[in-house]
Amino acid sequence: MSSSRETNPDDLKLIEAGFDAALAPADALAKIRELKGSAGIADGAIARALGKIADAGAAAMLAEMEAGAAGAIRREVRRALYKLKQRGIDAPAATAAAASTIHDNATEKTAMLSPIDSEGARIVWIVKPRVQGGVIRLWALISEREGLVGAQNGALSRRELKSEREELERRAQVKLVDADWRVADFIACEAWRVTPESRRGHVGNFLTLRSELIASPPPTELLHPVYAELGAEAAGEPSVELLKEPELLEWRLPDAILKPYVEEIARAGESVIVLNPLHKQERVNAVIDRATAELLTGGNGRAVQRRLEDLAYYMARVGRRAQAGWAAAAAARLRDEIDVTKVLFFQAFIRTQLGTVAAAEQQKAEQEPRLIMTPAEAMRAREAREARTRRR
Repeated sequence: MSSSRETNPDDLKLIEAGFDAALAPADALAKIRELKGSAGIADGAIARALGKIADAGAAAMLAEMEAGAAGAIRREVRRALYKLKQRGIDAPAATAAAASTIHDNATEKTAMLSPIDSEGARIVWIVKPRVQGGVIRLWALISEREGLVGAQNGALSRRELKSEREELERRAQVKLVDADWRVADFIACEAWRVTPESRRGHVGNFLTLRSELIASPPPTELLHPVYAELGAEAAGEPSVELLKEPELLEWRLPDAILKPYVEEIARAGESVIVLNPLHKQERVNAVIDRATAELLTGGNGRAVQRRLEDLAYYMARVGRRAQAGWAAAAAARLRDEIDVTKVLFFQAFIRTQLGTVAAAEQQKAEQEPRLIMTPAEAMRAREAREARTRRR
């Protein structure tokens, strides 16, 4: 670490406390262990420092930190792990798997998930055995844009549960996959949190329904198991071939956030000031790069990351391992805040999204009657009206 004026203040405190990245890896790691937890030493600075130590012990320490981290600290840990990964140092797989273990009678509960449809909707079932026989099932209908659309509990026999699953799969032409109930619970709770207050009264008392099956508080963070299940694939590059899959072909970002970029691209292409086609293309590419950066960071980026994680999870369970790996790799890039404009998959994804909106706008314009007529068109229209009047 440098002590230049641009260094993070928390990193400067670590340097002042005696940490030096130029030390031998074993010595630098020993110093970090000594300083971790000390007053005034931030976990974010510890994570950044560990990312500079080319030692398997640094990766192990980061993996331990990740198990209890959330928010900005977790992102710093993931960035540090990614830097070590680039240097050939992997986090211990066992630690990542252990971090997702939560004790809440985990072996008793099961869950089932439907795929995410083109509108971002899906069905979540969480099932728990009843002492008196049969099961209690929490059923939730979830929309990516509207939050929790509906929720209800019901007591069923296992035969009825099996029959309802088969009927749903037959009627909707989709497959429900068996899932970790913790993943399903997080999906449902996440949907509840984003449901507008004005609509919560229409979907039942979700938290009360949930408490009949799950005793622990609603989760606010999830160490998604897809990264452990698809660890090797997630470390690779996401393939643009993923865009040919139905789940990606039908995926539409909201028109409201895409249209400003589509309009700007149209203006750049029609500009009479910039006559050189090469310069026009450069302007269009600049808009697309900006759209990619802005649409795949912040809240939008997290929403896309979550959808990719769940797509990977579902694909892996229906035997589409390669596609699942690509989705996990794309999600990992967003999770680790890699520059999305440098990732070919994301450039292609945003180009596809913008192109779809542009094509729809063009088709709409072609179908709308023209409001401005040429003199000849106006004359023909007047003659047609007069002819219709004479025939009456």
